[in-house]
Amino acid sequence: MKTKTQYGFILTLLLVFAVLQNGIADHHAADTSTYTELNKQVVESIDKGLEWLKGQQAEDGLFANHPGITALALTAFLRHPENKYAEADHPFIQKGLQRLVGLQQPNGAIYDVEMQPALPNYNTSISIMALSSTGNPKYDEVIKKAQGFLKRLQVTDEESVYFGGIGYGSRQDVKDLSNLNIAIQALKESGSDDQEVWDKAIKFLENTQNRSESNDQSWAGNDGGFIYSPDGESKAGTDAAGSPRSYASMTYAGLLSFIYANVDKNDERVKAAFEWIKEHFTLEENYGMGAQGLYYNYHTMAKALRLYGQPTFVDAKGITHDWYREFAEKLIAVQKPEGFWVNENSRWMEALPVLATSYALLSLDTAYPK
Repeated sequence: MKTKTQYGFILTLLLVFAVLQNGIADHHAADTSTYTELNKQVVESIDKGLEWLKGQQAEDGLFANHPGITALALTAFLRHPENKYAEADHPFIQKGLQRLVGLQQPNGAIYDVEMQPALPNYNTSISIMALSSTGNPKYDEVIKKAQGFLKRLQVTDEESVYFGGIGYGSRQDVKDLSNLNIAIQALKESGSDDQEVWDKAIKFLENTQNRSESNDQSWAGNDGGFIYSPDGESKAGTDAAGSPRSYASMTYAGLLSFIYANVDKNDERVKAAFEWIKEHFTLEENYGMGAQGLYYNYHTMAKALRLYGQPTFVDAKGITHDWYREFAEKLIAVQKPEGFWVNENSRWMEALPVLATSYALLSLDTAYPK
């Protein structure tokens, strides 16, 4: 038989348990509410940015008189997290897409042959992403031809340091991680999952990573980050020892490319890249490059971290980062009252508001939890 004291003890336990459960429920409710509010702010920011961006389209359907920037802008509309800009409902999107289709060359590339630099790979890759984002089968043949063009750009000479790489398409001497990454994104996101292409690309990725265990180039270090080219070129220059310095945008590009090439998250090459990212995580700059390429870095960061699939991580200083929350709050904070974004550093055309805004919107579209 239970005594009154025993019953009192049990009752106390039940009450404590109930209070704890309510506290836990309230805590989760608060977290969910905070996250929901952030998502609402993100959508409002995107809507404001897209409204500004829509007003920048020329009569001929282009943005900034540039096919690649046009494709970026259209992709930002088409990838709205709440699907507010379906192609069928918006003639201005249809006009822009038709302009891109009209630029397709006999070899499958999509670019303006009169524009210099021509950048066939960049323009084709981003156009593929725009067209495939519609989900409209009428673009299937255009996309297929463009995919073929990208695949033919890949270096197949196994003796070359650039084996597996893809370059600009108009400068045969240049093969770099930025070009390869954009082509990989285009192929993967348009449904092309050719393991032969990925296997070649993986070798190029190994040869641009500062990881001597998998990179036999003489310049290779061991910090796990990435540089621009396997010939040792880094846009971030060299360290005190003269070795090419890893930097953020290429490390995010390397991580993203590994994931899209079906390399497992637990692979040592992937883990090394993510360790570099944790150690150097910042939203204030493109680490190693300052403000240069900052919005390109944001876009690549959002894709890489969303695909990697780890919502929080601890940096080298022991600080825990909820990267999506910090990322979204940062981009919302630097958005101009009119709705656009702009980089004060003009390198790689990011002082052009249409380009920086397109990157920022795609960054938020991608980071937004689906």
